[in-house]
Amino acid sequence: MSTRIEYDLLLVGGSPSNLALAYCLLELAKTSGKEMTVAILEKGKDFGSHIVSGAVSHPHVLEKIWPNYKELGFPIEAVCNDSNFSVLGVEKKWDLPPKLYPKTFDKTGYLVLTLSFVTAWMARQVQEKAKEVPNVAIDLFTGFAAHKVVFEDGRIAGVSVVENPKSDEDYVYAKFTAFGDKGFISRDVIDYYKLRDCPQIWSVGVKEVWQCNQDYAGKVWHTLGWPLLEGTFGGGFVYGMKDNKITIGMVISLDSKDPNLNPQLKLQEYKKHPWIQSIIKGGKLLKYGAAVLPEGGYYSLPKKFVVPGGLLLGDALGVLNVKNLAGIDRAMECGRIAANVLHEAIVKGDYSEAALIPYQQQLENSFVIKESYKDRYFRWTFMENDRLLNSYIPKIAQGVDSGHPILGAIKLGLSNPIQATQDGLRALGLMEMGKDIGPIKYIADYKHIVPSFIAPKYDEPPYEKSTIYSRPDAVFYASTKYHEGNKHIDEFNANVCMKCIQSYYSLGKTVPCVADCTAEVHRVDIIDDLQKHGMSLENCIHCRTCEIVCPEVNLRVKPTEQGSGPDFMGL
Repeated sequence: MSTRIEYDLLLVGGSPSNLALAYCLLELAKTSGKEMTVAILEKGKDFGSHIVSGAVSHPHVLEKIWPNYKELGFPIEAVCNDSNFSVLGVEKKWDLPPKLYPKTFDKTGYLVLTLSFVTAWMARQVQEKAKEVPNVAIDLFTGFAAHKVVFEDGRIAGVSVVENPKSDEDYVYAKFTAFGDKGFISRDVIDYYKLRDCPQIWSVGVKEVWQCNQDYAGKVWHTLGWPLLEGTFGGGFVYGMKDNKITIGMVISLDSKDPNLNPQLKLQEYKKHPWIQSIIKGGKLLKYGAAVLPEGGYYSLPKKFVVPGGLLLGDALGVLNVKNLAGIDRAMECGRIAANVLHEAIVKGDYSEAALIPYQQQLENSFVIKESYKDRYFRWTFMENDRLLNSYIPKIAQGVDSGHPILGAIKLGLSNPIQATQDGLRALGLMEMGKDIGPIKYIADYKHIVPSFIAPKYDEPPYEKSTIYSRPDAVFYASTKYHEGNKHIDEFNANVCMKCIQSYYSLGKTVPCVADCTAEVHRVDIIDDLQKHGMSLENCIHCRTCEIVCPEVNLRVKPTEQGSGPDFMGL
């Protein structure tokens, strides 16, 4: 008969939030001398292998945790010395004067990072610190995912580490469990305790790393406009890194009306812009990947950050600030604060929910939640007024191509001065001036889809065909590798998928799960003269986009087993 193994603390996910928590906890335990046991579960084969982010980050929280981070070899690609906010037409680019865009978009002095390298570095720091703290036994497990939350008497008791547990050895129990994942497992905690009244909304980030012929280190661009000129919220980014490498990516919101959005294709269209072509011409694609981002902000936060036996951090909590384009420092601050609260509780031997409440109180008093509250209407501003994305941005982009972006904006105002003035004042009041309209409530992303939507067509400028990659070819650069039997996407009802396919095909469209997949997973097969949903799971890069855009809520992406999936190291 096997013995139940229980830790004082279990951290689900090798995320920046959880690794910051682990390191800070070790620092505190080194001083207190309190004996404790800790485990970290990372579903990827290595710490960092399932991490992808655009990553330009303010180092203020990093400096709190590791004041000597530079001496410790923290992996910095560059320090931003040239920050730009630009509008792209189809052919030209306009770098806005700093006075015309929010200060939050000025990233001068921020660190340009490869987050997979940062995460791997953080894990090494935890391992090295553990050598100094013999009173803490800490186990770091890679290739182990949390597949199911174990609830006992209304309390989180731990997780199962295989999908179909058969013995006690398939579980990891803990007195406290911290969740820092992107919703793979933490959503079950939120659902079980009914923590969220306003749903989370999501974007997907698609990203490539290129080896270039020029040095762009320290140069940063964030862009609006091309190719998102059909009303979808989002934008692009280009970050210069060391060794003549450059990051090119897009963040695209999944509340789009377009059922055939195809984020990977949007990234290729972005790369066709003459400005980006001038950067990557003659270069070489090194890596490709994608991940979803929680962008609902303040009103999508759970009502409670702690529950009996557990707490939520980072992306599981949803602390990304879209207006500030900032999430890494906020995730790490969650971990830093949680470490103090958890250490005090463990020292006292108090494993009650009440012992964790200071975590929420302290986080609400930190810059993380205060700034989230200040910017609470940023996404809503673009939802309540379609003209901002459907009319104003496209027309300004047209002005960029004509060589007169400011004149184009003036003409836009003159075409309907009363409406334009009202819209401008309303948007400014919500985003910058602190106007309060009370709580707002989002609807799930898939509910925004308009099946009959037809995106406008634009004539593309000339581009080098060798710089553009099909979706099947892009998967190669995500380095996917799966063990046999990894069936990690559930299709709940095959008949529901068949009806969905018929509905969209009757409109001349493919289904959102096929169109919006960032790899080449979902497909429509003809079997016995019937159109059926099929999946090539060996291509999956584990982004969860299909699940979020499924009009019938008929898919669920689960953690893989044995470290299977993409390898985003270096992305």
